Amino acid sequence: METRSRANERVNGIPVRSLGRTGEKLTVIGIGGFSLGKVSDFDAAVRIVRTALDEGVNFLDNCWCYHEGRSELIMGRALRDGYRHRVFLMSKTDARDGIKFERELHESLRRFETDCIDLYQFHNIAHDHEVESIFASGAIDAALKARDAGKIRFIGFSGHHWPHVFLQMLEQDFDWDAVQHPLNPLDARFRSFIHQVLPILVQRRIGVIGMKSLSDGGLLKAGVSPREGISYALSFPVDTLVSGIESMEDLRENLEIVRTWTPLGDEEKRALEERVSPWADDGRLERYKVDPE
Repeated sequence: METRSRANERVNGIPVRSLGRTGEKLTVIGIGGFSLGKVSDFDAAVRIVRTALDEGVNFLDNCWCYHEGRSELIMGRALRDGYRHRVFLMSKTDARDGIKFERELHESLRRFETDCIDLYQFHNIAHDHEVESIFASGAIDAALKARDAGKIRFIGFSGHHWPHVFLQMLEQDFDWDAVQHPLNPLDARFRSFIHQVLPILVQRRIGVIGMKSLSDGGLLKAGVSPREGISYALSFPVDTLVSGIESMEDLRENLEIVRTWTPLGDEEKRALEERVSPWADDGRLERYKVDPE
């Protein structure tokens, strides 16, 4: 598969790619709200976000439920003073019905101190019944209503359990703008989103948002470095990659990686997959796939 690499499109040295057919251009790395919410010092977390934006990063990921709203509050504070216009802001909802969707969206907008979220996703689609509920219980209608009202611009979904549930979402009569899923060498051999979902997203020009490039740290146990994990993920046709940043040191390291990144060839990707194969067949290093929800 193509890498969607555009060597001539960079922001302060960070490669930029188009998000599917949306017309938006995002830096290939974004700040993940879940890890950000782990930073104990609120002001330090705000500084991480603003430093990332000052360095050229323009994509922020979050979710209504992360750390009981603390992650969105951190980003809301960081986006004051003119920073909001610099970013493509994404958040997610746990709602599977219209009433909860409207309530959670309202809360996210309040925390972010904004009147519009660029991309709002249905968070962590993990079970067959959730697909039916989203389309039968008013959630998708509420999303369309919010889009018409200018409260959100694009609609997508995310998850990390079962590729077949993603295929059910993609079979619905709906033009998804973006989809977020795991992208790392372990995934290639177990419940693989890379093999089962990614080709469909590319064919339909749906925005691809990668996550868990280090498998929540699992790949480090298998001897894979952050550089190798990020390089592997970016060597697929992914539009941007959510990065877990918990310190300025994490931010500096990841910025250096993406600024000096070069695509891995097919043989190099297969070599990484082979290296992790002893840990890849049962999800032991992909707990997010096998732990119950």
